[in-house]
Amino acid sequence: MDYTQLDAIVVSHMHADHFFDLVPFRYALKYGPKRRAQRMPLRLPPGGSASLDALRRAVSPDAPASFFDDVFEVGEYDPLQDLRFGDLRLAFAQTKHFVSAFAVRAEAGGASVVYSADTAPCEAVIDLARDAAIFLCEAALGLSTEAGERGHTSASEAGDMARQASVDRLVLTHYGVAEPGDALVEAAKRQFQGPVVLADDGMDFPV
Repeated sequence: MDYTQLDAIVVSHMHADHFFDLVPFRYALKYGPKRRAQRMPLRLPPGGSASLDALRRAVSPDAPASFFDDVFEVGEYDPLQDLRFGDLRLAFAQTKHFVSAFAVRAEAGGASVVYSADTAPCEAVIDLARDAAIFLCEAALGLSTEAGERGHTSASEAGDMARQASVDRLVLTHYGVAEPGDALVEAAKRQFQGPVVLADDGMDFPV
């Protein structure tokens, strides 16, 4: 889709792979061939503004304080409160990760999509995903396990969370490119009887 037509951006947590692409997006909005009449809403998790400002200073030490504010209307969401953009309602649940991170449930017109963000298996995320049409769940561990402090999920564990939440469809995301995709799907299917697919660029999922 035309990038200027996005309604808003909501960031789950302030790890680099989840928000550093705001930099090229900022340049596209400011200098690209298409411009928005109004700044795009950008909502960060609690404390995220400080991380965004650190990124600004790292990108260019002489970048003005308005570097991101020129094109984004920046704010932090309260995960205890719903967030609304038009008819879309977003609700949050804190995940089990190495930094503060939040899963997101998006609802509109009776349809629901839940994004796990980065998380180890987590009851709060399962509760948030309950009966969702689509559960977009990370599978960063692929077919492996994680010892000690947990912060990610395997494909099998993603399937188990989908089963417990009784979702309609599981979409695995945040998986390593070296992982055999068919094996990830099969691992999830051993736990979850519904449809399982791997997320990829340009995919559409009607709900």
